[in-house]
Amino acid sequence: MSKSSNPFLEITAPGIEHLRPYVPGKPVSELERELGISDSIKLASNENPLGCSDRVRQAIAAEWPQISRYPDGGGFGLRNALSKKHDLDPVCITLGNGSNDVLDIIARVFLAPGYESLFSQYAFAVYPISSQAAGATLRVSPAIDYGYDLEALLNMVGGKTRVVWIANPNNPTGTWVNDKTLENFIASVPANVIVVVDEAYIEYVDQPDYPDASRWLAKYPNLIVTRTFSKVYGLASLRIGYALSHPDVADLLNRVRQPFNANSLAMAAALAALGDDAFVNRSVEVNRAGLAQLTAGFEQLGLEYIPSVGNFVAVNLGRPADAIDQALLRAGCITRPIAAYGLPNHLRITVGRAEENARFLSALGKLVD
Repeated sequence: MSKSSNPFLEITAPGIEHLRPYVPGKPVSELERELGISDSIKLASNENPLGCSDRVRQAIAAEWPQISRYPDGGGFGLRNALSKKHDLDPVCITLGNGSNDVLDIIARVFLAPGYESLFSQYAFAVYPISSQAAGATLRVSPAIDYGYDLEALLNMVGGKTRVVWIANPNNPTGTWVNDKTLENFIASVPANVIVVVDEAYIEYVDQPDYPDASRWLAKYPNLIVTRTFSKVYGLASLRIGYALSHPDVADLLNRVRQPFNANSLAMAAALAALGDDAFVNRSVEVNRAGLAQLTAGFEQLGLEYIPSVGNFVAVNLGRPADAIDQALLRAGCITRPIAAYGLPNHLRITVGRAEENARFLSALGKLVD
């Protein structure tokens, strides 16, 4: 049955009819099953190539005997650890089943038919998905050099605007907004408009004027900052993230947050991960070296790429990327086409281990020569 002939569309909420689901990166198991291979590499989903730390594994093992029990619905231990990390009261913290869950909660709290949701061209796909599901009108600001044009975005803010979404750095482009530019934008947005700064990749950024927006929460009550344990901490499959906000905003988010949306294993793992700075530092070093390896390879192949401060980089193949992506899959390399973001000639490549990056570059070189 085609979507247009689905009889239940007549009883769905506004915005659902034209919604397209988020398409995740292809799983390793699926590719290996299809090709009958066992040595594929996945550079598609911005995961940590080192996995998670030994401390995390030990914490999960220690928590395992309690798996038949419901988790602490308030996340007391993790919220208190995060309050110390960010020097904020625990009431400012909202836990989520990954930061995607928190983003969706924000949309459900502040967006509805008749309201507007603003974001940039090439912005993370969850912003329009959650906004449209809430029935809001989507407004998209044109990008500059694949990144945010905050002046143009500010000019779009109007009486119906309720949420503005900013990923810093942005996925899938890896672009970022500096300290002064971002704070000036937040200061200029009306106090009754929520500004969400999504900092999923903050730990990877090595720029002197890159901002930690959580420092501004006391100054701007309409600011929400989101973080995740999926990237540098390597907990992607456990789904654990959080939002930092003014207590009055957090109160509203926690009214909508589902009971037990953060599970026991995830919270135990996150607590352990927060205390393992050595693992985080090693992950950042591996990423820095891998990003340099990939971009040097692209330059050697004569391919343009979008300079990135995340754990991924988007490369311009100069032609529709789908055919090359399919050929890379047959070579056992999973990458991420980003045509759905309006970049049909680009592939987004997650930084892997040195040997994975080298294998990918070798396979790509045979296809673009």
